[in-house]
Amino acid sequence: MENVHGPCRLPYELISNVSLGTFPNETSVPKETLDKGYLLSTKDLCGLDYLPELIKAGVMCFKIEGRMKTPEYVATVTRIYRKYLDLALSGKPYQVEEKDRKELAQVFNRGGFSCGHLASKPNKELVFQEKPNHMGLYVGNIASLKSNKGHVFVNLTDNLALGDTIQFEKEDTKYTISELMVKGKNIPSAHAKQLVEIGRMKGNLHIGDKIYRIGSKELSTMAKESYQEEHKKVLLHASITLKKNKPIILKVSTCQVNNPLFADINVSFTSDDVPIEAKSKPIDKERIIEQLNKTSNTLFTFDKIEVTLEDNLFLPSIKAINELRRNALDEIYYTAQSRIFRTSPTFNTRLNINKTSKQNKNVKNISLLLNLLKEEEDYSTLQKVNQIYLPLRYFANKKYEKVAFKICSTFPTYIYLPTIVKSNYKNLLNSVVEKTIDTFPICGFVVSNLASGKFIEQIKQNYPNQFEFIGNYTLNVFNHLTQQELQDFGIKKLTLSPELDAFTIQNLTKNPVCEQELIVYGRVPLMSMNYCLLGKTNKCYPTCGTRCKEEKQYYLKDRLGIRFRIVPDSIQTVSTIYNSKITSIDASCFNVSSYRFDMLDETVEEINSIIETVLQGKRLEGKEYTNGNLNREI
Repeated sequence: MENVHGPCRLPYELISNVSLGTFPNETSVPKETLDKGYLLSTKDLCGLDYLPELIKAGVMCFKIEGRMKTPEYVATVTRIYRKYLDLALSGKPYQVEEKDRKELAQVFNRGGFSCGHLASKPNKELVFQEKPNHMGLYVGNIASLKSNKGHVFVNLTDNLALGDTIQFEKEDTKYTISELMVKGKNIPSAHAKQLVEIGRMKGNLHIGDKIYRIGSKELSTMAKESYQEEHKKVLLHASITLKKNKPIILKVSTCQVNNPLFADINVSFTSDDVPIEAKSKPIDKERIIEQLNKTSNTLFTFDKIEVTLEDNLFLPSIKAINELRRNALDEIYYTAQSRIFRTSPTFNTRLNINKTSKQNKNVKNISLLLNLLKEEEDYSTLQKVNQIYLPLRYFANKKYEKVAFKICSTFPTYIYLPTIVKSNYKNLLNSVVEKTIDTFPICGFVVSNLASGKFIEQIKQNYPNQFEFIGNYTLNVFNHLTQQELQDFGIKKLTLSPELDAFTIQNLTKNPVCEQELIVYGRVPLMSMNYCLLGKTNKCYPTCGTRCKEEKQYYLKDRLGIRFRIVPDSIQTVSTIYNSKITSIDASCFNVSSYRFDMLDETVEEINSIIETVLQGKRLEGKEYTNGNLNREI
């Protein structure tokens, strides 16, 4: 099954169709396939070339992603990055050796490496769509075959050795080389430009197929030796006393003076079992020490064990010593664990809950987010809408100036700030906001990330008491204390996260700190990414073709035929991928002040119908709808 991969590592088709505004799906509209493959599978990031610049920028900590990787991977990557961090700090000329790049690629790479978003120029090599997993290193093509014997002949482009792991381009199976020959003679290793014969190979093999070395035995052995040498345990001293007809007493103390977590811990345990006089085989000190030393799967090892043992004793069950050992080690572990604590910021736990903050369960305000604005629609005919959220990009585009102004003149309108605000966009954002405030009758802003704090302070300073601030669901508020902090900062209303289940929502809305609204309808964004699937880049460039400006709808279709809507943003080169299903919930049981409706392609007529359905305490039914996470536990 393919569920071993995350969604980003699965195959997709990029398709488009003409936008006809049909709701909710355009199943009958002709479609065009623009691309296919592992379209979301990014190459692994390699930042070696940028270490000096990152250090100069003030970076104090570097994180290596090792999720689902082997210890050998972690050891190799750590060793190489440590080497170049030291070089960057030494003041010596900084140059990355090709040997080290190859070792990094050998332990893991997806179609080579990428500099990610570290470079200032557009990265057109961010994604590798041919294969989602480890590529290894290319070592040659099949020159000829002896299929009956399972022998493959290769003109090597790189070294190869017994114990290395290889894979053929049309095969998913990995093979460990156990037979390597030159002119019929067995050899332990071979070098580039040699014609070698590899034995015991089979499968879907053809002359000309590429061969990749997936694993290097030499590199793996070196990595294992490096981390096995550094494996350290907490040293313990123990004393155990066994006397006739008396409980066994085990005392254990730590001698890890350099680690404050384990300093000065002393524990003592007494067994319920008692030794008795032996009739044939008395227990000896060696057996007792052997049992106590069984600590291989723990953090601990005994540096010293003192045994006080009376003569000629028999222990009915050796499990008694094992139990004493386990209890002592557990107690030391939990004592050390209890010493790990964080000092939390001091919060004013007196929540500002009063009569004015309680929300009227029967009267609901309607907030409408128009993700996609349509010039031909007359939004003034919207019914029962109290306020509209309009994405900032529409105020920056003269094409939509007329329809945006009509919306602002008809409804209280808030600028919907983007979830991602890239550094090179901040000046433009501030410029557009200032111009919008001067041109349009704006009531406030929907704040989508915590980084907008300085923006809020600036707006409050320049325009005192003129605008309201609404916290978007992307702030991911899960408790009342966070609500209180955001309210004190100036947030008037918070949109609850669509990730919350019904139980959590009910708890958050039981005694609300501030006004709250709930998304009751709309496609939920699954991902916002700094990459354009149409231009295949993380930054716009002049010759991309600007498909994003065409009057078309774009989708990712997965291997099951499910389609996920894509909305590109050419201003920041940020693409938003939406859920394949539309969230529609019956929110009548939740004590919120506002219902929010998130619209993509719906017409004004459809919007009015949807709002009326929800206000009647109903939800839209059908296979294209979901109630989101209401019935899921967080």
